Amino acid sequence: DLADWKGKPVLVVNTASLCGFAGQFDGLQALHERFGDRALILAVPSNDFEQELASEAEVKDYCAMTFDITLPMTEITHVRGPDAHPFYDWVRAETGFVPGWNFNKVLIGPDGEIVGTFGSAVAPESRRIAGQIQAMLP
Repeated sequence: DLADWKGKPVLVVNTASLCGFAGQFDGLQALHERFGDRALILAVPSNDFEQELASEAEVKDYCAMTFDITLPMTEITHVRGPDAHPFYDWVRAETGFVPGWNFNKVLIGPDGEIVGTFGSAVAPESRRIAGQIQAMLP
């Protein structure tokens, strides 16, 4: 429940275990460890681009074994199209942003407003993302 994180920055990233950008799990985990409970780094596995494993259990096991992931992860979720999760419908309505590929990122500020959206090539630990999260912390 994102309401549990009211007052804190939230980075939501649509992920896929078999994507060429999967190495970004390391950066997401690093942010999770760096910011701890002062920010939420949330992975949202999606098979919308046909690069995710078949089940949540497989995704969890793969990410834990390959990337030593402990950050929060949702169930496999649609991030675009008619079956998109309401969160992604909200992001589209507010900003026009729709994930164009895996590892697209949405940064939400402590006030619940969308601070920025980022494509796959923007690394989670980059100044554009991690720097903004750091600046929003009390």
